[in-house]
Amino acid sequence: MEKPFDCIVIGAGHAGSEAALAAAGMGLRVAIITMDAERVALMPCNPSIGGIGKGHLVKEIDALGGWMARLADETLIQIKMLNRSKGPAVQALRAQIDKRKYGAKMAKLLLRAGISRIPGTVSGIKKEGTGILGVELEDGRGHRSSVVILTTGTFLNGRLVIGDTEIAGGRMGEAPARALSGSLKELGFELGRLQTATPPRLDGRSVDYSKMEIQPGDPGPLSFSGSSKPRKTPNIPCFLTYTNEATHKKLLGLMHLSPIKTGIIESRGPRNCPSIDRKVVNFPEKARHPVFIEPEGLETNEVYLQGLTTALPAKAQLEVVRSTPGLERAKMVRPGYAVEYDYVIASQLKPNLETKLVDGLFMAGQVVGTTGYEEAAALGLLAGINAALKVKGKPPLVLERSQAYMGVLVDDLVTKEHAEPYRMYTSRAEHRLILRGDNADLRLSKIGHELGLISKERMELVERKRRAILVETAGLKSTRLVPSQANNEALRALKSSGIKRPTSLAEILRRPEVCHDELEASFPKLYEDFRKGEKVSADAKKIVETEIKYEGYTKRQMEQVKRQKKMEERLIPEGTDFHELHGLSFRAREGLARVGPRSLGQATRVPGVTPADALALLIHLERKKRSADE
Repeated sequence: MEKPFDCIVIGAGHAGSEAALAAAGMGLRVAIITMDAERVALMPCNPSIGGIGKGHLVKEIDALGGWMARLADETLIQIKMLNRSKGPAVQALRAQIDKRKYGAKMAKLLLRAGISRIPGTVSGIKKEGTGILGVELEDGRGHRSSVVILTTGTFLNGRLVIGDTEIAGGRMGEAPARALSGSLKELGFELGRLQTATPPRLDGRSVDYSKMEIQPGDPGPLSFSGSSKPRKTPNIPCFLTYTNEATHKKLLGLMHLSPIKTGIIESRGPRNCPSIDRKVVNFPEKARHPVFIEPEGLETNEVYLQGLTTALPAKAQLEVVRSTPGLERAKMVRPGYAVEYDYVIASQLKPNLETKLVDGLFMAGQVVGTTGYEEAAALGLLAGINAALKVKGKPPLVLERSQAYMGVLVDDLVTKEHAEPYRMYTSRAEHRLILRGDNADLRLSKIGHELGLISKERMELVERKRRAILVETAGLKSTRLVPSQANNEALRALKSSGIKRPTSLAEILRRPEVCHDELEASFPKLYEDFRKGEKVSADAKKIVETEIKYEGYTKRQMEQVKRQKKMEERLIPEGTDFHELHGLSFRAREGLARVGPRSLGQATRVPGVTPADALALLIHLERKKRSADE
């Protein structure tokens, strides 16, 4: 074997790239093994980053020192804030990305970080005793490493399907990693089988946009990263059309050719993104389904059909496409296809993403059952951080559910059962009001700075923002409104007619119809007095407004967090034999043995564990504690 690396990353997708950069940023000598060194951080499906839940992850990746947010800001061609009319917990950024530029910039980052790129396909994971030794490639080469991070995406024993045609591959035009699945099984890992799919791509010049609704981005400037400088974006529009009765009739007539119907595809795909075949069958009452036409970049005519995912034969796909308004003369550049692949069931991972079976082997991304670039990047970043911490002999980083969406993501994966690819939603986070995108840096940047991934200058900006929020909040709550002609006139000018005699500015701001900027414009002198020259950014002012308006709700959530924290602190000894514990139901014993929860709190989230089971487990822990104290 060659001279050992500190860390080897298998795969150069979004998970692998973030993992390699994090480990290198923390001082490790890193190598990344990829089949094609030119296809780094590829976006093989939709040309976008962010969205509800996913956008929150991107903000958190940035706050910890990852790169997705910064590269998205540099390569976006449109950006908008979703759910502006709804509460702040579910508002999130979504951007259309120039796919080729994103990958090219990531490739340059990997080179600049001094990460060795090794071309090839990994055939096996090698261990010595219970710990990692290194990897072996199909051509016989071997590489030793202190830690290995597996981020193979959809390539493990991958199979592409178009109609009745089956092609071995992890993505179109790329070979699968077949031998690696066997190696993982030999090591004792339990594998499952999942499926995902992508829609056909069209030549945008063949689309009649006059029959569609234009979908522009926000005028901006908006950005994912706290370190990005505001800039004018191209604001290239997307377009919206709908399937119709003719489309559905066409699909029903072609359904016998669908690999889902014929049984060629048996594994489960993501429920949130079903194929148009499934939509028509599962929702016969719907007269139409939306189809978004999304550009893939500034230097390509290719467009993506969001909402027309299918693995029908190519000729049948074109018939379906051309039955949709505005696409009657469409030219198909590439057909859609489905891909089936092996994945490692995530309950075999510890909360730091290290495997339970092989010490020093970490996993992240679709290989552990997720879907989406954002989920992959978030897991890759955490895996890279924890791999580096392990090499340095430091405690792992495990984010709590109340601390970050990334904590929810990991806990859900390693604790719960999943029959389909996992996607992040805001509804998965029980503390989402305190896990907003606008406060991700306040929650996580200190951790990133301590890890060496957030610069001193960036941290100073975060702390300045934190101070401004504290000054602003305290000033609004403590500034009393003395009755005067000027104050009375200002109040009448506001939309706060329901408040007859407000005692403070904060009381006025709690009114749902009053915004922060409007209040400041009405009482500029009072703001000047309590700010005392402190500059407050628009971002900080928005956070202050949110915290004041939702103060009662956030207080209740923080009380819930405190109660839950007590359960998370009740640790369960490693090696506990749950099958031997009295008072547990059979299903609880099976679930607890499968997951091996590290705390009572995690145990309560294991599927099949009832309140009675949790109580029985608590009694057992109390008895163990008393025995140890005696």
